[in-house]
Amino acid sequence: MESESAKPGYHHGDLRATLVLSALEILESGEAFSLRAVARRAGVSTAAPYRHFPDRKALESAMAVHGLHELMGDLAGGTPLPRSTAEVAELAVGYVRFALRRPALFRLMFGQPCDDQDDERVQAAGALHDYLEAVMATVSPQSDPVTLAAAGWSLAHGLAFLHLDGKLNAADQGVVDERVRSIFTTVFPPITSPRIENPS
Repeated sequence: MESESAKPGYHHGDLRATLVLSALEILESGEAFSLRAVARRAGVSTAAPYRHFPDRKALESAMAVHGLHELMGDLAGGTPLPRSTAEVAELAVGYVRFALRRPALFRLMFGQPCDDQDDERVQAAGALHDYLEAVMATVSPQSDPVTLAAAGWSLAHGLAFLHLDGKLNAADQGVVDERVRSIFTTVFPPITSPRIENPS
């Protein structure tokens, strides 16, 4: 009979997180992906994943949520909202860097329709959209932030996939960063939103 306990480092109550992390390891390694393989990597019984994920699609959705949270951490990182086109361009640089660092996860996150029945995934995707719109509203308050955010995201997303698919050379990260900055600042006009000083 297969053991119900997980691999070292697992603690009661975090089996779901352990399964997600194990699935991410398999995904990024390029190994064949299945719930059985995830259970084996996590060191649990083949039945254990079904306690949290009814099928592979549900597990993949949880992985996408993890990726969206990780991407948000990379972009926002507890820093103030960008106030210039140059600072927004750095978000695009971070977006493309994430895609190149986590290629399989990035494709999983954006290569499938978002499951609108998965509240956690909808909220994670919504948080990214809200952040980008808040950025554009700050940088260009006279413009439509929804349209501007969609334009900026489309540009960064397209650049990410052009590099992932080998249409643009991604061998040198420094060259990639500078290319993304240059393209972004060429497409978007230079804008700097005035910083509001705290009253003394």
